Amino acid sequence: MIETKQLTKRFGDLIAVNEINLNLKEGDVFGFIGPNGSGKTTTMRMLTTLLSPDYGEAYVCGYSIYTHPHEIRRMVGFMPDFFGVYDDMTVIEYLEFFATTYRIKVPQRRKVCEEKLEMVDMSFKRDAMVNQLSRGQTQRIGLARVLLHEPQVLLLDEPASGLDPRARIEIRNLLKRLGEMNKTVIVSSHILPELADVCTRVGMIEKGNLIVDGYVDEVMRKARQRILLHIQVTGKIEQAAALIEQHEDVASIDIRQDTAIVSLASEVIDYSFLPTLLIENGFAIRMFREEDVNLETAFLELTEGVQQ
Repeated sequence: MIETKQLTKRFGDLIAVNEINLNLKEGDVFGFIGPNGSGKTTTMRMLTTLLSPDYGEAYVCGYSIYTHPHEIRRMVGFMPDFFGVYDDMTVIEYLEFFATTYRIKVPQRRKVCEEKLEMVDMSFKRDAMVNQLSRGQTQRIGLARVLLHEPQVLLLDEPASGLDPRARIEIRNLLKRLGEMNKTVIVSSHILPELADVCTRVGMIEKGNLIVDGYVDEVMRKARQRILLHIQVTGKIEQAAALIEQHEDVASIDIRQDTAIVSLASEVIDYSFLPTLLIENGFAIRMFREEDVNLETAFLELTEGVQQ
């Protein structure tokens, strides 16, 4: 559905996007992760034919961005991070206006708009003025707008930017629903937790370079170079830490207040020896858990923290 080959964009001496290669299939929900200014929006604008690359190629639904921009625009729904609304329109009028630009015929137009409003849980605001909506409600109306023409590909640029916690949860639930509709979705964000349970694939971009691209479980495995354990015991944690540190399968240990953070040696996945070691030496275990790897820790492990 989406394929890029060495896609590159420069602005003067700045390389905004540097030879990005992507291959997304139907039904992929791709989390495009990176700090502000890393190249996410520039990549999306090239895929929507709103911006021309300096080098490389991209195909959307089999069409080249160079030779078939009009066909691509018919098959893509693009929601930028901020978009304008008309002050003198109600929500339903706003959607019907865009349905007209998508050439949806009059007999079907109202029905399609009502369906999309229901999909984004905004039917109760159909007669409200668009400029009186909250930021979260405006984002949902924007999502309804890009769904009007039933696009096969959705490009959503920071859809949860500037939203309060409740509105972010609502947008995240909508993204899950889109994934279940078998559409190919690229959703960009610099807020990592909001993508963790939505995406099937993730790409991490830094300074214009796509440094990580893969399915979520693959990325997690790549980020986990070694297992970290959090341990609390009765008695002095310093004595327990000194005992644990002597074991050959332990790479390092750090004490944070009353908790020992144990880093196992590379390739060690069986840590059943540790509870046995502690109990045999008279320590009662209060807590023993393995540290989870999430998108946030994966991003920190796999990126260098540089910005353009």
